[in-house]
Amino acid sequence: MAAKLRKGDKVVVLAGKDKGKQGEITQVLPKDNKAIVDGVNIAIRHQRQSQTSQGGRQPKAMPIDLSNLALLDANGKATRVGFRFDDDGKKVRFAKTTGDVI
Repeated sequence: MAAKLRKGDKVVVLAGKDKGKQGEITQVLPKDNKAIVDGVNIAIRHQRQSQTSQGGRQPKAMPIDLSNLALLDANGKATRVGFRFDDDGKKVRFAKTTGDVI
C-alpha cells in the first residue's frame, strides 16, 4: 500500500503531549508504523563522550505513531490524504480538504 505520509511532509500532531505542534518528517519507520518529526516528542538521552563529540544530556526526537499525525494542506490546516490518478495515468496524493495534489 502506498504511504500517505512521507519524508519531508509538513505535519501537525493530533494527540499526545505535543498536540497541536507542527514539524517536518525527517524519517519514516513503516515497519513500526511510526515517524520521527523534527521538534516533536523530544526526550533527553545521555551520550557518552568520544574523541569526536562532547558527552552529556542530548535532546533527541523520538518516533511518534502515524495515526497521531495529519498532513498540513496549503491553508495550514490538518487534512486527510487520498490517492487518484492524474492526466498522465500516474498515481498521486491529494489533500481531501482542498483537492490539491501534494
